[in-house]
Amino acid sequence: MSIDQRIKFRHLQCFLEVARQGSVVKAADVLGITQPAVSKTLKELEDTLDVSLFDRTIRGAKLTPFGDVFLRHAGASVAALRQGVDGIAQVRNRGGATVTVGALPTVSAGMMPRAILAYKRRATGTTVRVITGDNAILLAALRVGEVDLVVGRLAEPEQMKNLVFEHLYTEPVSFVVRPDHPLTREAGFALTRILDFTVLLPSEGSIIRPAVDRLLLANGIGGVPDRIETVSMPFGRRYVRSSDAVWIISRGVVAEDIAEGVLAELDVDTAITNGPVGLTMRADQPAGVAVLMLMQTIREAAHSGQSPLDCNL
Repeated sequence: MSIDQRIKFRHLQCFLEVARQGSVVKAADVLGITQPAVSKTLKELEDTLDVSLFDRTIRGAKLTPFGDVFLRHAGASVAALRQGVDGIAQVRNRGGATVTVGALPTVSAGMMPRAILAYKRRATGTTVRVITGDNAILLAALRVGEVDLVVGRLAEPEQMKNLVFEHLYTEPVSFVVRPDHPLTREAGFALTRILDFTVLLPSEGSIIRPAVDRLLLANGIGGVPDRIETVSMPFGRRYVRSSDAVWIISRGVVAEDIAEGVLAELDVDTAITNGPVGLTMRADQPAGVAVLMLMQTIREAAHSGQSPLDCNL
């Protein structure tokens, strides 16, 4: 009996979810099955391949070198299957293609609205799914074929294995407050002054947190005792507007609020936090026509100074 007859979709689904979650327990929760069932399915797959795909410890499950190799091909297989199912649905429903894009909050609030406005005009009938989340989750989804493209900051080198990045622009971090905040009346204040207020910091594990930590350390701030950790735009926006809190966040998230005077940007040198923003794709999965068209409108939006709500793109 050949290997392709013994490996079933459930094996691939289970393997990919454990790889994405880094945990058998978490994968079982997501898949809606028991932990023993996940372990059994993985064992069947490993027995078929005659290799160990994961190193299991009390802290979770980490891919072995064999697992890394299999991940590339398993993810491509599931992505191809998903495209085939979508293609059948499009024929049956006489609809267009479906493109799924993962976007960090900074680009979801910034250039993505105008990019998709332009895209919808050029790709009539195409359904666009926009998924937001932190960089690690989006890149994991990209690897297993759940999204076609990720738009956000360049990840650390160890996270970019088998992925390719196309730079679009460089984005800084901003310190923002409500317009009548006390610090808006202080010229040239020492950055340590923010410690007199509650500080909203990017969450641990977020793509910009290391850059923010470096900036604070460079200005003599080794820790922020009175802090809230979040990357939620709705929460941050409402909290800062109704308090004296200082919000440290990617400028793209709050650029429109700053332009409209809803929030004020403090005069802080944040050049050290500048980071490349762009398109991240799988190196082993050629993009389809619908994805290529979306990539082009994203490029145009990234280099456009127009309002996200400008309908004359």
